[in-house]
Amino acid sequence: MRLDTLLARASQRLARAASPTARLDAEVLLCHVLNVDRAWLYTWGDRPLDPWSHARFDALVAARAGGQPVAYLTGEREFWGLSLLTGPSTLIPRPDTETLVAAALARMPAEEGELLDLGVGSGAVALALASERPGWRIQGVDCNPDAVALATRNAERLGLTGVSLEVGDWFEKLEQRTFSVIVANPPYLADDDPHLAHGDVRFEPRSALVAGQRGLADLYYLIEAARAHLLPGGWLLLEHGAEQAEAARRALVARGYDAVTSECDLAGHERVSLGQRPA
Repeated sequence: MRLDTLLARASQRLARAASPTARLDAEVLLCHVLNVDRAWLYTWGDRPLDPWSHARFDALVAARAGGQPVAYLTGEREFWGLSLLTGPSTLIPRPDTETLVAAALARMPAEEGELLDLGVGSGAVALALASERPGWRIQGVDCNPDAVALATRNAERLGLTGVSLEVGDWFEKLEQRTFSVIVANPPYLADDDPHLAHGDVRFEPRSALVAGQRGLADLYYLIEAARAHLLPGGWLLLEHGAEQAEAARRALVARGYDAVTSECDLAGHERVSLGQRPA
């Protein structure tokens, strides 16, 4: 069967399975099977697919039709221009989180400094920042050993040597260390949030998604605890849900942070709130 015909049929199947990006999903999966880019598919759509590749592609399409995330099926996802390995031990890097990277970079103007990424996951934020600020020393922490192992593999593949990664529960192993910038994308969904029943989120680790106090518990904890680990004038930046910015700002102000504000993602939702420890 020709590649373009095969893609059309796979796209129809995924559309019937309610994938919002059916054609893109099919193209990404076929590119993964053939180890080519999408431009190659457009150029050589009249080529036939060998039986082994056809069977492998069909299996991936069936898994995607069952709801499995494309990033888990291919084992990778692009974030901030970096190709990252992914796996079910971590959240899938999303464009919304690039808002956190951009906001942090705006507060990392010096040639060197120290930054802490809490809940490092696949390493997406820490490695994006390391790629842009090679003079900075970046510490990543995650309570999940599998996540730290995956982030370490990503750092090695990308040749980003300025990143240190370790297993730990938030600040527990950092003793008295202080940083110029602290960033985090903590769990921020309530345990009954309807998003948990839809899309890729169904397959991602619940421990990285759900927090108490209607999703605000970890945000409140980090706002409280981060002050002891920020240098004077240092910044705390937190990603959160689209309706949590006001609560995050109130908590930052209450704990004495200056210059408290929120920044929007590409969809116009307030996605990151931040504050500065007084100098």
